[in-house]
Amino acid sequence: MTTITIHLDGEELEIEGEQRLGAIIPDRDPRCSVAVIRPVSRESTRTSSYRITTTRGEITVEPAGDEEPVFNSPVFSRQYPIHWHDRYAAAFGPFSSDIRPARVAHLYERGDVILGCGGYDPKRSYLIFSKMRHSADFGAGKNGGIIGRVVSGMGVLDRWTTGDTITRIEQVISWADTSRSFTTTERDIILEDGMEIVTRAVITAQGFSPDGIDTTTAKSVEHLLLTLREGLFTVSRSGSTHIVDLSRSETDVPEEIYLPRREGVVTVRTRGKSRGGIYLYIEDIPASPAHTVVGQITRGIELARLAREGDFLCVTVQPERFDLLGKTLPRAQEIAGEREITLTIDTPGEERVVVDQVPSTTLECLQTRRVELTTVPFGKVIDISLDDEHAPASCEIFRKLTGLHQHRIGRLPFFFHFEDVYLFKPSIPKGVTIIPENTPHDTVPAMTLAITNDSRKGSGLVGVRTTDNSEFGPTSEPFDGTNIIGRILEPEKLKDYQEKETVFIREAGK
Repeated sequence: MTTITIHLDGEELEIEGEQRLGAIIPDRDPRCSVAVIRPVSRESTRTSSYRITTTRGEITVEPAGDEEPVFNSPVFSRQYPIHWHDRYAAAFGPFSSDIRPARVAHLYERGDVILGCGGYDPKRSYLIFSKMRHSADFGAGKNGGIIGRVVSGMGVLDRWTTGDTITRIEQVISWADTSRSFTTTERDIILEDGMEIVTRAVITAQGFSPDGIDTTTAKSVEHLLLTLREGLFTVSRSGSTHIVDLSRSETDVPEEIYLPRREGVVTVRTRGKSRGGIYLYIEDIPASPAHTVVGQITRGIELARLAREGDFLCVTVQPERFDLLGKTLPRAQEIAGEREITLTIDTPGEERVVVDQVPSTTLECLQTRRVELTTVPFGKVIDISLDDEHAPASCEIFRKLTGLHQHRIGRLPFFFHFEDVYLFKPSIPKGVTIIPENTPHDTVPAMTLAITNDSRKGSGLVGVRTTDNSEFGPTSEPFDGTNIIGRILEPEKLKDYQEKETVFIREAGK
């Protein structure tokens, strides 16, 4: 029986007999596109790419020069720690080689990979990566010792620090030829020898590191974690330098860190109509004051390179978001225990729900390892359902007004109650437009939740009736001024609230 070798998310697999793509990724979300990189013929081995896996992420190197690539050497079957690094370069080793140091300086460009040595001693050789254009004497040969160039993962060079290690070097199939490389949701593709499959991209949040937490970007990183909390990146647009997810666009995000947008960098746009969009970069471009850096792709950049508009990509963001709002208190305590975070609770009890946490962002919680929780009894939390199918714009506005767009629990200020009507008056930010949508035509059933649209003076008022009505909507407006957005599932809890109190709401099943 024929055996073929493929690479699945960087891991080598040997497969016997004819197999299809779906057989090796049975648990992957069927909505997600995967990158399929078919093998291509090469004239010689020195034109093949090599993947260098490090503790800060992966880079791909294309060998350069006329000599047989040293990456094939048995010496690189071992792991090598970073020996030194500065703003110009980083060196891994030492190991023994047969280079002959020329004892002269050479000019290097960003991304050059150099074979050099310390003290002009070949027995103390290093694999050196140039981070920027500069001139230096690295104890290299007369040709400068350039043995390759980084073609993918350039941003990883800027993340290396003391303690990082090269864990593996392996030859891979080039994925630059897009005529034989593509993304697909089809699972019936027959696997070929040498094929590379990439199913997921891994993003490490800016400021997150095993060595410590930097909270400079805490608020903008929280937006990243919120946008990608379901593990899906929606490719709203695909360009030559980036792909972007606009699923939470028109969201205000603070400008926290201004850096060059290197390949693999993840940013959030902070200005304009697309503010709140998540950008993944596949080429180096200059910094922009309209973008704040929130992370770095550390695995699977091939997926971003090949993605097309309309694709859904599976992504993992490190760390996982820490948000306890809307959780029952026992579940919140369980999650905090798993994350090794100490909780201070206002009122202990099994039948309580978390409505606030301090600090509010994930990075701050992970840095302090202590979180204060505010809770309320179950009786103070009302479950609702929203009708996104018939009123998508109005439901999205309602979520933003109540906080449900950020957390699993929201707040509604109780305005007043008369007869069978309960009214709530959230604060409406300037510029919010509530167009008529899903207006009723006949009888409005009891427990229907609605919001007044801009055709009426009371635009933004939210209401619910406890009885059917064929003349007026839940906010006591005529039908043409009423947008139906969902239902109250626990109306019996409304009677326990007093005017000017805050009503806590949750979306059922979320």
